[in-house]
Amino acid sequence: MTMDCPACGSPVTLKVGPDRPLSTSLSDAVLAAEEDEHIEVTRDCWDCGWHETRALRVTSIDTTAGDETAVERAAFIDEITDELAAIGSVDTLEETLAAIRRQRATNPATTDTDDPTE
Repeated sequence: MTMDCPACGSPVTLKVGPDRPLSTSLSDAVLAAEEDEHIEVTRDCWDCGWHETRALRVTSIDTTAGDETAVERAAFIDEITDELAAIGSVDTLEETLAAIRRQRATNPATTDTDDPTE
């Protein structure tokens, strides 16, 4: 989504904060927000100097139920990824990958597929 400066029509940059990486998109910040969290959105035009800061506050969050299995699987993947990221040794990571591959090769029933009939 491209935004133009209301003063001169040039493209503006958008920064989501506070305390978020520069690469954070507004949609990612909103979807990750907790109730009563504040999100600050800053727009800047580098051509004419126009600047705007908006403060958003999440007052409530309504969600609909999703696929429970997919949600559980995503949570496990996040947990596994966090654990792997904490491992500093390349040797340990290589051993872990090898163990996973051995386990999948010896027990094909643990190999997930997108086909619900399998």
